[in-house]
Amino acid sequence: MATSPIPRPGARVILIDAADRLLLIKFRLENAEIDAVWVTPGGGLESEETAEQAAIRELREEVGLEGVTLGPCVWLRRHVLPWMGEVYELRERYFVCRIHAYEVGDHVNEDELEREWVTGHRWWSLSEIAASNEVFVPRTLADLLPPLLKGEYPDAPFEVGI
Repeated sequence: MATSPIPRPGARVILIDAADRLLLIKFRLENAEIDAVWVTPGGGLESEETAEQAAIRELREEVGLEGVTLGPCVWLRRHVLPWMGEVYELRERYFVCRIHAYEVGDHVNEDELEREWVTGHRWWSLSEIAASNEVFVPRTLADLLPPLLKGEYPDAPFEVGI
C-alpha cells in the first residue's frame, strides 16, 4: 500500500541583481531522465519558522548573503519529490529580493547534505535562461520573469506549476 506524500512547506528567493540577472543554484537529481535542475535559493521551513524567516536563512546558508530585505511573495508552487527513500509534497512560496550586486565567491553551503547535491551556481540573464537547454524550476521561468524584472508584482501570489 502506497503512503501519502509528506507535506513540506518551503520558501525560495527570486534574487535579482541590478543588471536584472537571477541567481540560480544547480542541483543534482536522483533521476535518470533529468540529471540536474537550476533552482532559486531556498528550502524547507524549520520548526516554528515563517516562510519569510526561512527565505532569509536559506540565502545565508546557501549563498552567504545577509542583510537583505525581502519583497512580496509572488509565486506558489506544489510538487511531489521522491527524496532519499521518502516522498514529499513540496509547498513553496517564492519571494522577490532585489539587490545591487553580490558574488557568491567560494561560500560553502552550511548544510552538509546539500553540499553533496549542489554542483554550482551562477547569475543568469533572462535571455540566457530563454535560450538555454538546461532545466529550470519552475519550468516556465523565462515566461514568468519579465514582469518581475520590470518591478511589476501580482496583487496576490499565484500557482506556477512544476
